[in-house]
Amino acid sequence: MIHTVAMSGLAFSSALYAQEVVRIGHVGPVSGPVAHLGKDNENGAKMAIDELNAKGVSIGGKSVRLVLLTEDDAGDPKQGTAVAQKLVDSKVNGVIGHLNSGTSIPASKVYSDAGIPQISPSATNPKFTRQGYKTTFRVVADDVHLGGSLGRYAIKELKGKSIVVIDDRTAYGQGVAEEFAKAVKASGGVIAEQQYTTDKSTDFSAILTSVKAKKPDIVFFGGMDAVAGPLARQMKQLGINATMMGGDGICSPELPKLAGGLLTDGAVICAEAGGVEGGQKVGMDKFKENYKRKFGVDVQIYSPYVYDAVNVLVSAMVKAGSSDPKVYLPVLAKTTDYKGVTGNISFDEKGDVKNGALTLFTYKSGKREQIAVVR
Repeated sequence: MIHTVAMSGLAFSSALYAQEVVRIGHVGPVSGPVAHLGKDNENGAKMAIDELNAKGVSIGGKSVRLVLLTEDDAGDPKQGTAVAQKLVDSKVNGVIGHLNSGTSIPASKVYSDAGIPQISPSATNPKFTRQGYKTTFRVVADDVHLGGSLGRYAIKELKGKSIVVIDDRTAYGQGVAEEFAKAVKASGGVIAEQQYTTDKSTDFSAILTSVKAKKPDIVFFGGMDAVAGPLARQMKQLGINATMMGGDGICSPELPKLAGGLLTDGAVICAEAGGVEGGQKVGMDKFKENYKRKFGVDVQIYSPYVYDAVNVLVSAMVKAGSSDPKVYLPVLAKTTDYKGVTGNISFDEKGDVKNGALTLFTYKSGKREQIAVVR
């Protein structure tokens, strides 16, 4: 009898031993001014990993346990490359992140050199997937699409006459502002003035005094909500009643609060990369419900894209029968019509999501309200 117990104990321990660990890295700014967005991303990764482990994942006939390794890049390019190297040294099997284009672009070289696939849920600067790296993917539309759609909307729908562009000089802010300005000019509009700030600025009086003289009806801001909020507040205080426009960086539920409660209805129009309509909305609504139940807070912007990115990565490993980056990378690159909560995901030859949607929003009574989904 003792012999049998010993044997079954041995079998049990070897079964545990047989369960391989697959490490997935996640990087976002969980400190600094956009920490609320970084935390939202990290939560999306945690949710995906927890659900996959609860269901049970088998790769190449072996049961695996997924482990999430999270790092904070504080939205800083230098810190971004340092934590990327740390994840490479930790032998991660794949990486989800980074949040910002300014950290994703330099970090992508570190992952490429190590041959580790990286899927960004939110870096929209076109350069990210145009460096020739085979390891770089994203699940959102880029700034050419984002800035371009907003630029056309400014002229065709809002009939903008005097348009001012301000950007924060980051890879994201500058990129989206340039694409917006290009589309305005291509649609027959004129940029009355271009101004620059930083992603740490809080006082915009000098810029806005100059802007006010142009009597703008539209002010486009390329940057994140932490700067857009105070900018919108100071525009109001100076009597600049222009519509503020911006990309997904400003398009968060936090914006009215960051603007000190001074946002009037319809005063901001922003676009978020991605968007679902019709039957697909059910999946997104369910995700938001589950997210709130799990974390006690509402989705900010990108957590559903992180959630999908983790699932796309693991799905490629399962399909390839291996978590070895060399083996599953070609399978990941061929991802076609993966049904995610953010819509169907297929990658093109650059690693960009095909036919990426875009959702236009405004704010009413301090709440974000959808205008339309465009492609």
